[in-house]
Amino acid sequence: MKVPAAPQSAEPQSVELQPAKIGRRPRKKLHIVQLIPNFMTVAALCAGLTAVRFAIEGRFGLAVALIIAAAVMDGLDGRLARFLKSESDMGAELDSLCDLVNFGVAPALITYLWALQGMRAEGWIACLIYAVACLLRLARFNIGNRQPDNDSNSFQGVPSPAGALLVMLPMFLAFALDDGQPHANGLVALWMALVGWLMVGRFRTPSFKRATIYAENVSFVLLAFVGLVAALLTYPWTTLVIVDCAYLAALVYTFIKKPRKAAEEAAPEA
Repeated sequence: MKVPAAPQSAEPQSVELQPAKIGRRPRKKLHIVQLIPNFMTVAALCAGLTAVRFAIEGRFGLAVALIIAAAVMDGLDGRLARFLKSESDMGAELDSLCDLVNFGVAPALITYLWALQGMRAEGWIACLIYAVACLLRLARFNIGNRQPDNDSNSFQGVPSPAGALLVMLPMFLAFALDDGQPHANGLVALWMALVGWLMVGRFRTPSFKRATIYAENVSFVLLAFVGLVAALLTYPWTTLVIVDCAYLAALVYTFIKKPRKAAEEAAPEA
């Protein structure tokens, strides 16, 4: 005897699909103190842009002071970020972009407004060479930082803050020796292009990031720093000339020392 099958519903049963729960990423909290390095980076950018404004107004002393302030903040923001454990990829990119403005675009425009406006094409070409050289220098520096065998004891080429101070050396000399009026504008343009070449050069330049001193000499270093600050406040132009000349002497010493060291390593032992 056949058992009759249960009647099937004309309409198929629908299966309700529950929407997948999409979880939100937990929101990360930061202490306000950890943002201080980024505040310093942005403040350095504001200083560089304001330096251009003062140069347009002919107040070159204030313009140079703001570039120096930007260089000081650039040297401190990275160390402060490591100290506060607030390093990030965004902070590194922000620092590099601000460096291009502060030490590439701003010094080029300040020097152009001071000495090269009368040259028109030649002076502007020198500005472009220096600014693009700074851009290439920073791009190469960013790539080098990602390499595992990066040598942190030296730089490849002149770093951008040092290049900014070097490119304004003719201005420092003019204010230290005379009334600040530019002379030999063609030499100023050539010097700007030469500094650009120094920034993109493949030679090694000294780095003071990991310089060490003996503990018993800390007092002397602090006194030397006080003397430098006092000299900058009292004789700013002469002090800047001396600082630039000292750095150039360090570069020359590095050029001379490297071939000599290579020759000593290549010489067979007796």
